[in-house]
Amino acid sequence: MRQILLLRGINLGPHRRIAMPKLRDALRDAGFGDVRTYLQSGNVVLSSDAAPAELAAACQRLLADCFGHEVDVLVRTRDELAAVVQLDPLRSVVADPKRYQVTFLREQPSAELVQALVALASPGERLAAAGRELYAWHPDGIARSRLWARLASPALGIVATARNWTTVTNLLALADS
Repeated sequence: MRQILLLRGINLGPHRRIAMPKLRDALRDAGFGDVRTYLQSGNVVLSSDAAPAELAAACQRLLADCFGHEVDVLVRTRDELAAVVQLDPLRSVVADPKRYQVTFLREQPSAELVQALVALASPGERLAAAGRELYAWHPDGIARSRLWARLASPALGIVATARNWTTVTNLLALADS
């Protein structure tokens, strides 16, 4: 089964650096098939029959053992990622895919959390929640966005990692190739 690993917070600045060739080698050595990475920000497509939660736990252990980093790993199957792309609830307002973010969550957020996030949005920003994903449109970028600051913060209260729309769609294409 094709699965997508989303590693949280690696290769951002000088800390928690992991070279993608070494990551691919470590995953292959651990028995995973057809391992491919996308960009340097912790995106991996591989084949595994493990359940997504088991795969996430195994990869977190591997990252700690091989690289010495405690890294949260979120996993989506190829079909789950295809559903994320198919849904695309903000397609009617998005003008630049690099300012359109999908935040992948370990668990579904509460309605109260979603309401609190919506309240942080600037007048042009939009947020849509669907299952374990939050779709956020940041037309003015993320640098000063209070919504983005909360989505990217541990204060969110749920393990999460975000990818822009271009990365999301390219990961699906990689899973399909």
